[in-house]
Amino acid sequence: MLKTNEKKLVKMSVQGHVANPGARGSHGVDSEGKPFHLPGTGGIVYNIKVGDPAFGWAADHIEPCVPSILDEKKRYDSPNAGYVFYACIGNEAIIKSGDAKGKKGTITGHHGGAEHVMIDFSDSVLEKLTLDDKIFIKGYGQGLKLLDYPDIAVYNLDPNLLKKMPIKSKGKKIQVPVTAKIPAELMGSGTGSLMMTSGDYDIMTTDKKFIKKYGIDKLRFGDFVALMDHDNLYGRSFRKGAITIGIVIHGDCLYAGHGPGVSTLLSASTPIIEPIINPNANIARILKIGRFRKK
Repeated sequence: MLKTNEKKLVKMSVQGHVANPGARGSHGVDSEGKPFHLPGTGGIVYNIKVGDPAFGWAADHIEPCVPSILDEKKRYDSPNAGYVFYACIGNEAIIKSGDAKGKKGTITGHHGGAEHVMIDFSDSVLEKLTLDDKIFIKGYGQGLKLLDYPDIAVYNLDPNLLKKMPIKSKGKKIQVPVTAKIPAELMGSGTGSLMMTSGDYDIMTTDKKFIKKYGIDKLRFGDFVALMDHDNLYGRSFRKGAITIGIVIHGDCLYAGHGPGVSTLLSASTPIIEPIINPNANIARILKIGRFRKK
């Protein structure tokens, strides 16, 4: 088991609500110059969960299950930034109002730009949930460190999820199961951002033949992936030999420079993280949530 500073972490409450679905007043234009007008971010998404394909939906930037937010009118202000920052992937979320009061879910991602936190709930909870219901989260995980691997940065990760991920120590390296290795040249929207502890950045999917070659078209919501030659220590950037491990948090996109979004979990500037291909490396399988929840 990896040694961490878990006992030194701060656990702090944040509270939000279901994000209202948004829509553009006019059509968008995809990377081939074709207009489209499709469902996008926000809302209670009843039929898409972690474990489902990130491709193929009649949608753009679709978020699985329940995207949440603190303040839609001031989404870029400090309180909403705090809501996103403290809500780590794997944290428990509890509904505090309405017919679903007391029911629990799991944080599965951060979506930059929209400034949403995605939460997985069971189908029975979704049927009772409303857009007005309050969602309470005990934020826990920021500041997490791997004591034997000080050169590996850890972001947005609940320590209990880290324990359940089948990560192995191998000398001066750690081995991390992932479903795919993403070539550096595919990382687009969000590259250059300094906000590694919130948001995401996108795998560009304009070149369909190229993404099929690397199996990227098979990605699912909740997949753990390796971003090759990408450094997330002091900003999201290209660095030869660097490795970043992330989780797929929203679906494919039609705009140029966009595609499935990836939130950062682990990163190193040198190749001390070794990604190991495992088709089962998905948060839904590990935590038995989403499409793999027991009914």
